[in-house]
Amino acid sequence: MSREIFALKGTICYSTSPTELSITEGGYVVCENGHCAGVFPELPDRYRQIPCTDFGDELIIPGLTDLHIHAPQYTFRASGMDLELLDWLNTITFPQEARYEDTEFARAAYTIFAEDLKKGPNTRACIFGTLHVPATEILMELLNQTGLKTMVGKVNMDRNGSPVLQETSAQTSADATLSWLEDTLTKFKNVKPILTPRFIPSCSDELMEKLSALQQKYHLPVQSHLSENLGEIAWVQELCPDTHFYGEAYSRFGLFGGDCPTIMAHCVHSSDEEIALMKKQGVYIAHCPQSNTNLSSGIAPVRQYLDEGLHVGLGSDVAGGTCSSILRAMADAIQVSKLYWRLIDSSMKPLTLEEAFYMGTEGGGSFFGKAGSFKEGYEFDAVVLNSSTIPTPLKLSPKDRLERLVYLSDDRNISAKYTAGRKIL
Repeated sequence: MSREIFALKGTICYSTSPTELSITEGGYVVCENGHCAGVFPELPDRYRQIPCTDFGDELIIPGLTDLHIHAPQYTFRASGMDLELLDWLNTITFPQEARYEDTEFARAAYTIFAEDLKKGPNTRACIFGTLHVPATEILMELLNQTGLKTMVGKVNMDRNGSPVLQETSAQTSADATLSWLEDTLTKFKNVKPILTPRFIPSCSDELMEKLSALQQKYHLPVQSHLSENLGEIAWVQELCPDTHFYGEAYSRFGLFGGDCPTIMAHCVHSSDEEIALMKKQGVYIAHCPQSNTNLSSGIAPVRQYLDEGLHVGLGSDVAGGTCSSILRAMADAIQVSKLYWRLIDSSMKPLTLEEAFYMGTEGGGSFFGKAGSFKEGYEFDAVVLNSSTIPTPLKLSPKDRLERLVYLSDDRNISAKYTAGRKIL
């Protein structure tokens, strides 16, 4: 096998722990066969002759991971932001997602989504499609061409949808999902399928049983929503009266961590029992602060989740959120944690920049395996941030520049981007 190796030079910044940043000014990060070979203040002799791109003092960070985004909703970002979750779904989301039955519309919309995602700082993402198999396969095809590493889900929903957006039965939904899996399981280099029951109110027990069987057969990961909105939680209790909390409605079908890698978005109002089960089962929480604010859902107790050692990453949750950049999600996470500390629980100190950065890199990236870091052996995802787009007469430290780029996030700040060692921007 040929040896593909190169180095990037700049100010290298990555997390060494959830609370610590490593910053090497004028340093080198080396990629060897798609994996990180280390960060060095000077290139070791064995790497002296390798190709090296010098980015001056620009910040070079690991690629960011979006653990929760809805591709079909990209077309109507910033619509209906005066509504709460359930009204927003029925009024805005379901009618718009129904349009993806039209494959010409789907290709046009998903082309915009894929190209815009490629230009931003995210290199990995877990993505909801719609219930339409042809449209979801178009999305996967377009994402595969970007070079981004993604997981994409064909959405399942056989109840409580709308006349134009609901599968006719659990069997129909399961059959469509099986057909989609057989088409896509090994088809794409960069895109993998992920099982996607929309949320418990949209999925009957019969459908959840069938999805559980598919998960066990194909050993697939799962993504869904959990404890986002108080009205939603009350609705789940009505639909599943034999469960003690929302997460148990997934767990009883084996779709809540453990042997089933699972992402649950939001977890704004999770009970102590639910939190304990997430920790025990290794469930990943996708914290979506912008969406939780826009839809008036509340503030997730992320400080508690981090302090208790749960897996926590960040999600843009477009179109509940309006910006797909996980740099923006970092800033939002810090801001809402300050409100939680000030208004709800003064014992829960606000997030630091280091913690938010970790959540957006290794914290979420670890769902994909060894990703989101420049630690040796990790897949080489890298983004070069161009801080010259934020002019200032001040002499800023690398951490100050990183903080500014987080709070003033803008896709124009990206001057280069690599995924698994491949330059894609």
